[in-house]
Amino acid sequence: MNALVTPTAPDQSGRSSPPPALSLRAVRRVYGRNGSAVRALDGVDTDFHAGTFTAVMGPSGSGKSTLLHCAAGLDRPSAGTVHLGDTDLGRLSESALTKLRRARIGFVFQAFNLVSALNVRDNILLPSRLAHTRPDPRWLSEVVSRVGLDGRLRHRPAQLSGGEQQRVAIARAMSTRPDVIFCDEPTGALDSRTAAGVLGLLRELVSTGDQTIVMVTHDPAAAAHAHHVLFLADGRIVGEMAQPSPDAILERVRRLDFK
Repeated sequence: MNALVTPTAPDQSGRSSPPPALSLRAVRRVYGRNGSAVRALDGVDTDFHAGTFTAVMGPSGSGKSTLLHCAAGLDRPSAGTVHLGDTDLGRLSESALTKLRRARIGFVFQAFNLVSALNVRDNILLPSRLAHTRPDPRWLSEVVSRVGLDGRLRHRPAQLSGGEQQRVAIARAMSTRPDVIFCDEPTGALDSRTAAGVLGLLRELVSTGDQTIVMVTHDPAAAAHAHHVLFLADGRIVGEMAQPSPDAILERVRRLDFK
């Protein structure tokens, strides 16, 4: 079954409530043609609301990465629609999509993807530089403080621990005040203690800053930091879980035959 979709309803004043931060409707993604066609996503319907932390899990080949790529505007669905707020990504040109990603979407990857020649401050401000926009110094100061990098701005990535490098990546993702931050296995390269600290930081950003985070992970312990978990198999959402515990997630993982 796919995730239930709650239509936008009027509030008590008669006005419509805000749209979800991100919504996918009947999203399909097919690679190849005819007999060689592979259906990576098969009619996905789901909403991601502002101020929520959602983990996406599933076996290898279930469509996790394809869902993230389509939702973030990195790949175009074969059918269906993706909306970031009230913006239909399918109606945007490649140039407009690039500008939207720089301004309204943040990314955190397993490999950190920091520029080794740049110090922490310049790595954080890289999205603004690429978008040719002037950064807000007060917001930069707040972001640096929230991720615990005060006093490290002049350091280069090689002078930082793995956990610190991932905090730089998170700060970089936050630097443009994005609508949604997408995380692709953000703790896969970290030891368990450091990973717990990074996941706690992501949860805190949602709880105290109304940030929206969508995280792809294979790790039940990581997923347990989220408010909500979506389970994918064969390109479809086959289950969901609110306020998950590691044990409950692990049991569901076993039934999905993760690899």
